[in-house]
Amino acid sequence: MTEYLQQNWLEVLGIITSLICVWLNTRQNVWGWFWAMVSSGIYAVIFWQSNLKSDAELQIVFILLSIYGIYEWKFNKSKEPILSVSKISLQLIIICLVFLGLFTGISGYLHHKYLGASLPYLDAGLTAISLIATWMTARKYLENWLLWIGANVCYVGMYVYKGLYGTSILYVLLIVLAVKGFVDWRRSMR
Repeated sequence: MTEYLQQNWLEVLGIITSLICVWLNTRQNVWGWFWAMVSSGIYAVIFWQSNLKSDAELQIVFILLSIYGIYEWKFNKSKEPILSVSKISLQLIIICLVFLGLFTGISGYLHHKYLGASLPYLDAGLTAISLIATWMTARKYLENWLLWIGANVCYVGMYVYKGLYGTSILYVLLIVLAVKGFVDWRRSMR
């Protein structure tokens, strides 16, 4: 165990900060966004080193979306102190699906052709879903948790394939937290 920690200290730090982030988000605590920035910075390095280029770039976008999340949760348009959980509209679902298709195709192609990325289309598709889910989390759309559950199931397999076993375990835990987040957020809507 000590040898694993010495060789994978950055991944362990990423796991810890990611769990703090998601746990705080399930509780609708704005500090989750701060921990999202920390864990995203750590994982940007890890994923770049693992040749998961879309995932590495996603972490930079996560940092920017975290700033947006802080703004939305603290200073939303309604000027209420807490943004309420709601359901996403059909129109936004269609826009998200178009974004998913376009992003996956373009990013997957570019990362395959120019960077020789590992699993470029899977990585790009999961990145697109993660971007959508993060935006939905910032807007407090309940369905964000369903996207996280689906994406994280796929991420577990991808990270096992890439030998990121600690991160695979993290994503199993994130699935559990996403289920908790869905249940808690749905309950808060009543």
